[in-house]
Amino acid sequence: MKTNKQWRLAARPAGLFKESDFSWREEPVPEISDGSVLVRVIYLSLDPTQKVWATTDSYLPAVPLGEVMRGGGVGVVERSRHPSFAPGDIVQGMFGWQLYAAVPAQTVNKLPKGIPLGAFLGVLGHIGLTAYFGLLDVGQPKEGDTLVVSAAAGAVGSLAGQIGKIKGCRVVGIAGGDEKCRWIREELGFDAAINYRAEKVADALKRECPEGIDIYFDNVGGEILEAALGWLKLHARIPMCGAISQYTAAEMRGPRNLSNLISRRAKIEGFLVSDYMPRAAEAIPKLLEWMNSGRLKFRLDIVDGLEQAPRAVNKLFEGTNLGKLAVKVSPEP
Repeated sequence: MKTNKQWRLAARPAGLFKESDFSWREEPVPEISDGSVLVRVIYLSLDPTQKVWATTDSYLPAVPLGEVMRGGGVGVVERSRHPSFAPGDIVQGMFGWQLYAAVPAQTVNKLPKGIPLGAFLGVLGHIGLTAYFGLLDVGQPKEGDTLVVSAAAGAVGSLAGQIGKIKGCRVVGIAGGDEKCRWIREELGFDAAINYRAEKVADALKRECPEGIDIYFDNVGGEILEAALGWLKLHARIPMCGAISQYTAAEMRGPRNLSNLISRRAKIEGFLVSDYMPRAAEAIPKLLEWMNSGRLKFRLDIVDGLEQAPRAVNKLFEGTNLGKLAVKVSPEP
């Protein structure tokens, strides 16, 4: 009999995740009912929002204590009781931190064959859609705009900056460390990179954006958002994608200068990629075209083994991941 392996949420995390916030379970693989599929998870996506899901009610209810930790991923159908799916189909969905997931068929998407599975964790998955719609719909870039992206070596930020270049922006990335800054500048084509660990961001923005910022794509909140708010052009736009600097902070810090939005007649707008899922068909062909042409590059930061998930997820908050962070749960077909 096959065994399912799971991480269940055992406690509300404070600060970084601890392994004691989860409990490891091994139990029989679940049976499936009519209209459902059994999926073997291949890759588990690790995302900053998982800290929010584990901690409090937000745009989704908090994960109940004792339940499998929530998480999206890519997997292969092992058994199906739905006519649209067959064993061997590659699918994407919310499978949780586990090896096998029994889920309703209408909650998963069948993925096309012939494309590397890693692409569906990055460019062609929720990460690519976040960067695409966050920048183009909320940020509304125009050729010649100055675009600043925080967490620019992360999953979303690295794509948002490259899409900005495709749209004719001058792109400045903010990242933590020389290696990350070198990657976004030399490999991804950013015009400039600011290492927030080595210099004051506010001063560096004045140097790299002498006329100010047209668009600030915010992934971090806090003090870096405050620095960007202090150097906006008139009618600047701020797509607010995340606030990762705040998710593990003991005390919320900044920004203290939101009133700059008034004098600069600027706009800040939060968004969720889930709001754009009905429009995914608009974005995927462009993202695929840019990826295949080499104009949109992505990097995966893969950790082997479901057992590593509670430790691996903290790479997001420590700033030690490079590109899209994921766990390889089981072998690809």
